[in-house]
Amino acid sequence: MVSRPVIGITAAIEPARYGPWEEPAAFAPAVYSDAVRLADGLALLIPPDDANVEAPDDVLDLLDGLILSGGSDIDPGTYGAEPHPETRGAVPVRDRSEVALARRALERDMPLLGICRGMQLLNVALGGTLHQHLPDIVGTEEHRRTTGSWPGNEHDVELDAGSGAARLAGETVHRTFSHHHQAIDSLGEGLVVTGR
Repeated sequence: MVSRPVIGITAAIEPARYGPWEEPAAFAPAVYSDAVRLADGLALLIPPDDANVEAPDDVLDLLDGLILSGGSDIDPGTYGAEPHPETRGAVPVRDRSEVALARRALERDMPLLGICRGMQLLNVALGGTLHQHLPDIVGTEEHRRTTGSWPGNEHDVELDAGSGAARLAGETVHRTFSHHHQAIDSLGEGLVVTGR
């Protein structure tokens, strides 16, 4: 029996080079597992798997909580849209797997955190849609000033007073990093926007 809470972290499938190898790899940045460990949890990496679509409980039965991690664009077909020319890197098996895990985790009332792409995926799983390329909406690349780097992409997020996000951050204006070129368009069922 595990004495620490087991937190599942969804993994990306991306090309990777390590030692003499160059091949697709399932991974999540170490910052996720480090945060789980620092909170006295045990991190469990969950690679994309179509078996999760049919039987998400096989994975969720092992977990006390689920993190939908960041990563590449979500396949627009997941929310019934045609791809924008700037939508790239989608991995449909990841989208299918994570949508199924997210929906079932919510049905089970399991703690669930969506980070970056994971927040967008959660919205899609609940019937929402995405803006596929923010510069078309806001007219600027300001949200993504330094591609491939966090430094230089800082900005403030205004959090609604009294929201869970504001309580966790300890403030209503929170400095964060952003690297999205996509964002929520229509809001998924049951979701409430508390940060802008």
